[in-house]
Amino acid sequence: MPDSQAAGGNISTPIELRAVGISKSFGERTVLRGISLQAHRGDLVCIVGGSGSGKTVLMHILAGLIEPDTGTVEAADHSTPGAPLVRLFELDRDQLERVRLSWAVVFQRNALFSGSVRENIALLLREHAAMSTDDTRELTESQITDLARRSLIDAALDPDEVLDKDRDTLSGGMAKRVAIARAIAIDPALIFYDEPTTGLDPVISGRIHELVFNTHHQPRSGGARRTSIIVTHDKDLLRRLEPRVVMLYEGRAIFDGPYRSFVSIREGPAGEYLRAMPVLQSRVI
Repeated sequence: MPDSQAAGGNISTPIELRAVGISKSFGERTVLRGISLQAHRGDLVCIVGGSGSGKTVLMHILAGLIEPDTGTVEAADHSTPGAPLVRLFELDRDQLERVRLSWAVVFQRNALFSGSVRENIALLLREHAAMSTDDTRELTESQITDLARRSLIDAALDPDEVLDKDRDTLSGGMAKRVAIARAIAIDPALIFYDEPTTGLDPVISGRIHELVFNTHHQPRSGGARRTSIIVTHDKDLLRRLEPRVVMLYEGRAIFDGPYRSFVSIREGPAGEYLRAMPVLQSRVI
């Protein structure tokens, strides 16, 4: 698909991720039906839709965690000069892991490991350094601690307060911020978020809205722009971010465009979904 014809994105900047014709079924249940979208460097994209519309499945495919039945996913390989696009599901395991070195995923349930906040961030940093082909990426303990402290500060947390806290003592909101801090620590080019405010009260959700906003707009080292892809049903998060919105309905992308155009829809599945969003949100508080 030529760039000018691909769905969405700022065509004046390089493509970070592109999916074409993605379909996926589980047994006799078809979840995704021929979805195409792309994100350019610096794009902020929210994927929305009702329960069972395929949002999380699509994100997992885009992140290389699930292989589609049909279609292709291409991503920028930042380990290669010029960051050329490569087809994710034609790569071997080592090649895929090298591409994913530039990504971070914040899962709905945070996916923090047993142990302290320091150990959670340190483990990811060590794994990231071990997989890097750059010998200068070997990190000392003091460097790891410094990176962990800086990432916690970026996530609006006090390192002196939380660095040595055990995962099991963290509140839901603090665990989410630690998960985002862990993602920030590796300075990713692309961050995926899966339902970042599900299960949180309105006050804590508001703090996560600000953190996601600030993380997206904070330049990477060297000044490069970050790309964010967020699965959400949180109307207030959409209002805060004003992102590009992709809406899924019955496995298809029925809308791909600016936030202000999306919220102006009054009819059809998108209009019904918008009217239901506050109800959907209130059910998970």
